[in-house]
Amino acid sequence: MKKCIVTLLILPLFLSGCWDKRELNELSITMAIGIDKIENEYVVSAQVVVPSEVSMKASTGRSAVTLYKATGDTVYEAFRKMTKNTPRKIYPGHLQILVLSEDLAKEGIAESLDLLSRDWELRSDFYVVIAKHLTASEVLNVTTPIESIPANKMFNALKISEKNWAGTEGIILDELVTNLISDGKEAVLTGIQVIGDEEIGKSKQNVESITPAARIQYDDLAVFKADKLVGWLTQEESRGYSDITNSVKYTVTSIPCPKEGKITIDILKYHSKIKGAINKGEPEVNIQIEAEGNIGEVLCSIDLLKPETIHELEKIYEKEVKEIILRTIETVQNEYKSDIFGFGEAIHRSNPKEWNKMKEHWDEKFTDLPVNVQIDMNIRRTGTINNSFLNKIKD
Repeated sequence: MKKCIVTLLILPLFLSGCWDKRELNELSITMAIGIDKIENEYVVSAQVVVPSEVSMKASTGRSAVTLYKATGDTVYEAFRKMTKNTPRKIYPGHLQILVLSEDLAKEGIAESLDLLSRDWELRSDFYVVIAKHLTASEVLNVTTPIESIPANKMFNALKISEKNWAGTEGIILDELVTNLISDGKEAVLTGIQVIGDEEIGKSKQNVESITPAARIQYDDLAVFKADKLVGWLTQEESRGYSDITNSVKYTVTSIPCPKEGKITIDILKYHSKIKGAINKGEPEVNIQIEAEGNIGEVLCSIDLLKPETIHELEKIYEKEVKEIILRTIETVQNEYKSDIFGFGEAIHRSNPKEWNKMKEHWDEKFTDLPVNVQIDMNIRRTGTINNSFLNKIKD
């Protein structure tokens, strides 16, 4: 009995307890961070939740978030300087999105990411995006309808868009850092911009009307070489990137009818595979794509009851998507010379010995790399009706 009592008395000495405990009323919960660079100084913005405004009982109708800003020679210094104008410690443990300005990205983003990948308080599963044609601070200043916390809107919109519309990529910090340091694969990030009146977008007035004066919208993909932004893909090219890299989950594709008009295919299954090879001492890449979908919309006169019609539509889809992919590859090879598709990684997987010989001058190899594309489309269903009733409407 005495031994048990002694053990119980000694045991607490070896328990550290909650040494890093923080009370909630001591923290500024930060949902989004923006980083700009102006005249060799970093400008860091933190979108912080106002606790009283997210509480149903205590809400006064004011904004659910506030924006703190500070400048410094480094990102870390700017963060610490925020304590001069915030009553609580900036706490990024619930960070959902990081916005980097386009100007900063052109100079290089590696230095800005060091603190964020090093800080033990930060999880690394937040999205990283590029503010297109404006500063990161301006993006975080816009109020949003439906979601009272703009960071939630940005996070959820990117998550939903990535799943349902090819051409946007939800890139988290871990994935971005991996792409920045790996051989044979460069990084891309989704662009974000403000559509409409930015000044009204900063005020409560923006969410008081049915049609907001300013909206936050995801745009095209930013192309990186090393850690520097070198250009932007168009909407079509962004879609082509998703097609190549197996990033398509669900999406829709409009194709021309055999004669005139359009048909929209609802893509339900999509799988692309990149295979590298060495042919006569030179690298080449083969892209194999398998897709399945249903007819989503018919805006032409066509007989969908005929199997040969479905087969013809499948061939049209294959041709259209293949052309988009080849145009995307050509643009990236000629204009940006950046292997964002991971073709180098495919060569490495197929022939590590040959890859080691060419990886130091892969940029030159990439620009002349032959790429073969094979697409197999399978249209499963035509929807709840077969032929469109549009054919029966008389002029």
